[in-house]
Amino acid sequence: MGDAAVSTIAVGIVEDIDEIREGLADLLASSPGFACMDAWRSMEDALRGLRARRPDILLVDIGLPGMDGIEGIRRVREIWPSIVPVVLTVYQDDDRIIQALCAGARGYLLKKTAAPEILARLEEAAAGGAPMSPEIARLVVSLFSRFVPSPEADHGLTPHEIRVLKLLVDGHNYRTAAGQLGVSRSTIAFHVRKIYTKLEVHSKTEAVAKALREGLLR
Repeated sequence: MGDAAVSTIAVGIVEDIDEIREGLADLLASSPGFACMDAWRSMEDALRGLRARRPDILLVDIGLPGMDGIEGIRRVREIWPSIVPVVLTVYQDDDRIIQALCAGARGYLLKKTAAPEILARLEEAAAGGAPMSPEIARLVVSLFSRFVPSPEADHGLTPHEIRVLKLLVDGHNYRTAAGQLGVSRSTIAFHVRKIYTKLEVHSKTEAVAKALREGLLR
């Protein structure tokens, strides 16, 4: 992806478990066409390191000490949009998947993925693809297929409710959404309840999925 070595994919790793982090670094270092640019044990360390030099792909765990990988991905995408974040995690629940993708992850892989497959998926991401482990792809398809587009395009959402929904899609929680809008967490909670009622959903995951499927934020 870079001009200096078009055939080499520079990868950064954010993983707190030493054995996994070092194993990934060794895998990349020993694989033609790849280079491990840096490896960090926390998102805070990664954000500091990325100021000096940036990889093509950032391979990110979700369950990290301090800042979690989802918030880290959101910050990386805001500051360095050219970096391609790919999740590598043990988590495969709906909430984390949709939050990671909404935060800007371009791929979502499980840690049980075999080493040759991880390399193939990183090549796919570097080429502009959106690699996912098969289990994750099935969950994403299932999640989005739950909703049939409604003829009522906006569901009666007010402009302020649309702003709150946009923050949820961007990966914010009640606290950070309240900070963005300069209101209290209870105010955000009130608007979210109204949004759930109007969209006929019961969770943040369902609300985000419906908003994306029906293009409510365009």
